[in-house]
Amino acid sequence: MTTTATDGGRTVAGRVPLGDVIARLGRDRPVFHSEADLQHGFARALWELAPDVRSRLEVPQRTEDGRAEYLDLLCIGPSARTAIEFKYFTRRWTGTVGDPAEEYAVKGHAATDLARLHFVRDIARLERFCHRPDQNGLAVMLSNDASLWTPPGVGRPPTRDREFRIHQGRELASTLLWGGGDYKPNTCALAGTYPLDWQPYSRLDGPGGEFRYLAVAVGPLSNGAAERPGG
Repeated sequence: MTTTATDGGRTVAGRVPLGDVIARLGRDRPVFHSEADLQHGFARALWELAPDVRSRLEVPQRTEDGRAEYLDLLCIGPSARTAIEFKYFTRRWTGTVGDPAEEYAVKGHAATDLARLHFVRDIARLERFCHRPDQNGLAVMLSNDASLWTPPGVGRPPTRDREFRIHQGRELASTLLWGGGDYKPNTCALAGTYPLDWQPYSRLDGPGGEFRYLAVAVGPLSNGAAERPGG
């Protein structure tokens, strides 16, 4: 894999730019009750933009050793496919949104270190899944926790997840060690190089009302490049 972006890496199932799907989704759903709610909403927004793309949730993917791993969403177009992994990591937010009005009580997740670990693992999983020449992958995280996209302060002591940081402007590549390598089960090896660029999603009232998304494109169609703004 290289870091050269292509049109294939910025589209879903070869039909719709990811940025278009996210924009369509954000107009109707600025916030979600859960990760499953986000997955369903994304599939619906995609169908509205490209009715010829089929979406399938929790699809088993066979690894090289024959094991089955489950993919959040597989999007199947007439000539290309996209495997998508979602993460919805949130701080607490409550409010009423939509017409008709809908009440939300978004729960807070405290373990930002594990959020980073699991997102990087999603990228590694997609590298395993996207071995078909007609299939790319997208790892997508939606969050209202600013600590994920904010670079760590100067002079802060190193944390165990320091190599898994996913803040704005960071680049993920090669072998990432958890705690400097003192816990090998969390070691994660990436074949590609992935610059990270968080994009605005929605802005709601109150603390925790700013949502941003991070998307990383993986696979033969993208050559391992990260999703660019507006794509």
